[in-house]
Amino acid sequence: MNEASVDDRPLLLVLVGPTAVGKTALSLKLAKALNAEIISGDSMQVYRRMDIGTAKLMPDEREGIPHHLIDIREPEHPFSVSEFQSLCTQKIQDIHLRGRLPFIVGGTGLYVESVCYGFRFQDIGADEAFRAEMRNFAREKGAQALHDRLREIDPVSAAKLHCNDEGRVIRALEVYRLTGKPLSEQQDQSRGDDKQSPYRLCIIGLTMDRSELYKRIDERVDAMMTSGLVAEVENLLREGVPSDAVSMRGLGYKEIVSYLSGEAKYEEAIEILKRDTRHFAKRQLSWFRHMKSLEWVDVGDPSKNSDLFNRICAIIAGKFAIDIEYICS
Repeated sequence: MNEASVDDRPLLLVLVGPTAVGKTALSLKLAKALNAEIISGDSMQVYRRMDIGTAKLMPDEREGIPHHLIDIREPEHPFSVSEFQSLCTQKIQDIHLRGRLPFIVGGTGLYVESVCYGFRFQDIGADEAFRAEMRNFAREKGAQALHDRLREIDPVSAAKLHCNDEGRVIRALEVYRLTGKPLSEQQDQSRGDDKQSPYRLCIIGLTMDRSELYKRIDERVDAMMTSGLVAEVENLLREGVPSDAVSMRGLGYKEIVSYLSGEAKYEEAIEILKRDTRHFAKRQLSWFRHMKSLEWVDVGDPSKNSDLFNRICAIIAGKFAIDIEYICS
């Protein structure tokens, strides 16, 4: 092999999958074996004091593995995909230069993919008056009516967004208002599908039988409620975090806000949270299926879980052209 053909791009390991599929436990085991540092690829774990609803690992649960891009933003301040891309890119370079393996773990598809393939984001700007108008429209006409407006101008984006994801639905409408072009069209252009990744990538996606995944989601929601999700949301509101902040529109927070404001009964809020989380998991899977070069691993069959770690190590070894005995030692 001549010198010009050597691929000296940094290695980047990525683990994605729907919520509750088991990414966290596996990521710790892999990080230990691979001398890796974990970068959260979750759009909600950036917010401080939003722990239970985001299924955030606390410092004493991280088993000594460095974790990045967690607890970096106050809940009242929004966080964007372009900010994530910039910060994550910096972290990858820093980890690489220290001789360790950068390892993104998370379920926010756009965030993860933007880093893996160097999406180009335009500085489109904002129209605060339009946002306020759309929020008022949603309050008067309902979330579905707002979502229907998006479907009329950008059916591709509408198909990816749940009607209750008010912040992102409004942003998609706002982008169209400011540019005259659908957000989905601009995202397709930003992807640069023919562009080579700036990294030597290994992307692993975890999946399992849909019914088992949904069962685990329901169990996770029940565990969150037992752990004090209502108190967590109450504390955030007491601190002055607006109920319509981007962070408070996330899964697990908007449903509890609805309960605390008297818009929904406790049992109803829990059932809505379980339903919307199942819908979210379905959208996550749909997004990941369109990611390039993703290696799927089914983690739902207990009879095959004994060799799961070795199978994943073999995938990593093949992608990175590294001796499997070395990375699994």
